[in-house]
Amino acid sequence: MKSRTLKNPEDLTEAGAARKPAGFRLADWSWSWSPRSEREAGDAVVTNFLLHWFPNKISLASLSVKYSFWLGTITAFLFFYLVFTGVILMFHYIPSVERAYASIKDIEFAISYGAFLRASHRIAAHMMVAMVFLHMVRVFLTGSYRNGGLARQFRPLNWWIGLVLLVLTLFLSFTGYLLPWDQLAYWAITVGTNIAQAVPGYGDEIRFFLLGGNEINQNTLIRFYVLHCMFLPLIVTGLFLWHMWRIRKDGMACDDRLALEERAQESRPTPSKTYSLLGVTAGRTATVEASLVDEDKHKVRAVPAVVRRITIVCLLTFALTSALAVWLGSPLEEAANPMVTPNPAKAPWYFLWLQELVAITTIRLGGFTINGGFLGGVLIPSAMLLWGFLTPFIDKSSRSAVGVWFSRERRLQNTIFIIVCLAVIALTYLGTYMRGPYWTVIWPWQAWPEFPPQL
Repeated sequence: MKSRTLKNPEDLTEAGAARKPAGFRLADWSWSWSPRSEREAGDAVVTNFLLHWFPNKISLASLSVKYSFWLGTITAFLFFYLVFTGVILMFHYIPSVERAYASIKDIEFAISYGAFLRASHRIAAHMMVAMVFLHMVRVFLTGSYRNGGLARQFRPLNWWIGLVLLVLTLFLSFTGYLLPWDQLAYWAITVGTNIAQAVPGYGDEIRFFLLGGNEINQNTLIRFYVLHCMFLPLIVTGLFLWHMWRIRKDGMACDDRLALEERAQESRPTPSKTYSLLGVTAGRTATVEASLVDEDKHKVRAVPAVVRRITIVCLLTFALTSALAVWLGSPLEEAANPMVTPNPAKAPWYFLWLQELVAITTIRLGGFTINGGFLGGVLIPSAMLLWGFLTPFIDKSSRSAVGVWFSRERRLQNTIFIIVCLAVIALTYLGTYMRGPYWTVIWPWQAWPEFPPQL
């Protein structure tokens, strides 16, 4: 009986098991992360649980930093880093009004590397809010929330999931803000829940639900602790997995343009079938239609190209988070005291633009007062969110504008969106650095007055 001859001894074939020498070899276990051949690179996507997330090949356009800035990868890393550091902090934190502040002081001053752990958790939380916002900006400005004309795409759904993830990210940081139980946390939550109280008809019920009562007490702390440590992370994880699945199903927006350009040419991909776990499926998927005739020119193997770049991005993000944690630390003010009100009392920085809207839209005309809490704290944000959900259907630009930065066809939409984003940033800066006692504006060239706390 003739033995089979392997043209490439590095390939994994059916005879691979027979030709492997006895004993342990590191290459036999690490080949999926560092494939030695084209065959191993393709097999890695199928056989490795984590690498199964990636397609077999990925376009050079989607790998480009200039297109996505890898904001989604940075956000995902920050979320899982927050879960990791949060679990460690849970071993030392006590969710009790009497002992919460003392447990935070122990983490800060008594536990080895506790100050770094708490600071890195706080910095990562702030960075995640910023990265989710920037990721949304990138998706909007490239028109990636629209279908590119390929089969079975529905990118608006993934855009909606992203908007929900943005809101949940804000609530994740908001619920974690109270846990130190110091003055900064107590009064920031007081301001935030008072804004929620402005919802007409249901404001009192919403505030009662958030606080677990009529005031911030033990019920509030337990409620925020459970939401922050269990319910919200589980919901975010589920939506994140759904978000990633939709990306695989709809394809990258920057790839649609290349596929549509090739479809307009004479040479077209040979019609083929796609297969599901249960058998042959009818029709063509977005992934099949987005495949290119000359793939070697536009695409590379996902393994190890994507793995290498994700590793680099995660390491750089970790290094930046750690450096900021060492440099900035994490503030801890006096223990929460309901009888001493800071002047001014401010919401968390990512809700300061809402607090500014409330202040700006509160207008007094004689004996008549326009409710800024409803107008600026509820109506305007709700209109912005509704506009975000309807944007995929309002946008009437052509398919050639999908996946293109600052497309001329989308000039009006992009201009409105940029103005709204700049307004939010400007209001956040105003509330953070220029609002002084009694909510007066203190310009940079003016001295900052000092007032005692309001008793």
